[in-house]
Amino acid sequence: MSERKRYESGTPSWVDLQTTDQVAAKQFYGELFGWSFDDRPVDPAREAVYSIATLRDHEICAIAPPMTNHHEGDIPPHWGSYVSVDDLEATAAKVAPAGGTLIAPPFDVMDAGRMAVIQDPTGAIIQLWEAKARIGATLVNEPGTWAWNELITPDIPKATEFYGTLFGWATSAQAGEQPYTEWTLGGNRIGGMMNPPMPGIPPMWGIYFAVDDTDATVAKATSLGGSVISPPMDIEPGRFAVLADPQGALFNVIKMIAAE
Repeated sequence: MSERKRYESGTPSWVDLQTTDQVAAKQFYGELFGWSFDDRPVDPAREAVYSIATLRDHEICAIAPPMTNHHEGDIPPHWGSYVSVDDLEATAAKVAPAGGTLIAPPFDVMDAGRMAVIQDPTGAIIQLWEAKARIGATLVNEPGTWAWNELITPDIPKATEFYGTLFGWATSAQAGEQPYTEWTLGGNRIGGMMNPPMPGIPPMWGIYFAVDDTDATVAKATSLGGSVISPPMDIEPGRFAVLADPQGALFNVIKMIAAE
């Protein structure tokens, strides 16, 4: 289902980019995916805005300045993932007993909802979201929209136990040259997990955007100042590539194989 009006508790529901140059990032992604932007003030003292990307009148994702109150040190530009929960306080209370770290306890995001920032036991960071006025992305799995979340982790058993405890996720191992695990909730595929494909990649949640043509998207991204981390290649779900935007944030693009 491409249009979304709600998300079941435990389901990934939103992604946003924290970047050091919102103006440049908006230009890059706007031209790459055809997004428009709706800037919402979030911190008058810093003149900061939360730029919601829209496509065909749907909210797709957002581009934001770096979060300064909840992380220490310099955090490079990156895409972050959010998981919807029905009870934020109850879910946040499970984090530490399950082996994770509560980086930012639950807090209000104006009238949009409430969120918390957590780190799993393997080191990857993810956000919890309890919706009020905003459910998350209202259009997914179509060209130009967010389509998949993927945990890169060195310890799949530990991650499996943590997210199973926190969200009730189950796993399904997929056969192939590169071992891959899919996350499921209530029998529905909601994301993936794999070991780092090469040395030096830290634990992280990666994201995929659906496209009409992977090779054409890669060519356009490079013409706009982006970088190719992994060139287009065919995998069972479709043809994908790993890119970096001009500020260095990583993201994946994929042309899905149509279901027969």
